[in-house]
Amino acid sequence: MADIVLPPAPAIPGTRHLHSGKVRDLYEIEDGEHAGRLLMVASDRISIFDFVLDTTIPDKGEILTRMSLWWFEQVADLVPNHVVSTDVPDAVRGRAVICDKLAMFPVECVARGYLTGSGLLDYAATGEVCGIPLPGGLVDGSRLPEPIFTPATKADLGDHDENVSYAAVEATVGAATASALRELTLAVYGRAESLARERGIILADTKFEFGARPDGTIVLADEVLTPDSSRFWPADDWRPGQAQPSYDKQIVRNWALSPASGWDKASGEAPPPLPAEVVERTRARYLEAYELLTGQTW
Repeated sequence: MADIVLPPAPAIPGTRHLHSGKVRDLYEIEDGEHAGRLLMVASDRISIFDFVLDTTIPDKGEILTRMSLWWFEQVADLVPNHVVSTDVPDAVRGRAVICDKLAMFPVECVARGYLTGSGLLDYAATGEVCGIPLPGGLVDGSRLPEPIFTPATKADLGDHDENVSYAAVEATVGAATASALRELTLAVYGRAESLARERGIILADTKFEFGARPDGTIVLADEVLTPDSSRFWPADDWRPGQAQPSYDKQIVRNWALSPASGWDKASGEAPPPLPAEVVERTRARYLEAYELLTGQTW
């Protein structure tokens, strides 16, 4: 297990820093009309193999924020979201949102329409994913007969999320909440998968985080349907039986594992700084996903 080392979170006047994750910094707003609410800032940090790299990807935080905001609008009739305002301090404008405080459910709500990643590993071992039996003969990249809800535990920083059964979710949050989370997850995935497909992109899988307002309303929170939380594949290049090209940080992973990087993953040492060419290709991939999905020019 790698130790996650994060840079110090920048000070933002009128706020108190609460927490930093691999990409996002969370603050409590102390002054003004939004006092008591949260300021969520998306950085340009990038992580691979449980290391946060010293090299950043320019504009990544803003791309992720804009994409999440666009998706929140596309699914607003299905589930409310945590965004209160985008009127944020100048220092983080474009890459931050003001959001409600929620009681977050300790479950990663994952929807899969295609078999890959940890789901493929589970299937190869058991013929199931999170206790859901699947047909035989599926391969990496196979489209599933229908999307499935495959929850995971929310791991601490530096740990891996672990796939769990639906029964485990029921035991954690109760049967009624588990049913609601599953229904919302599949509804949002279904809407997003259809919209992405219209734009020539396959949404293979994605993960959501939900929380509850004081009145019990379940709310979609954190980021949503970005390349950091989802697998997006070019539809024209989809070939089951092999790893699919994707709109995410796979470029960085591939470089780190290549002889060109000189990095030994087994050493426990962090990967070296990224070459400028890898940074630019990664930024371009994130931008391509943003522009294709939203129809907006950067």
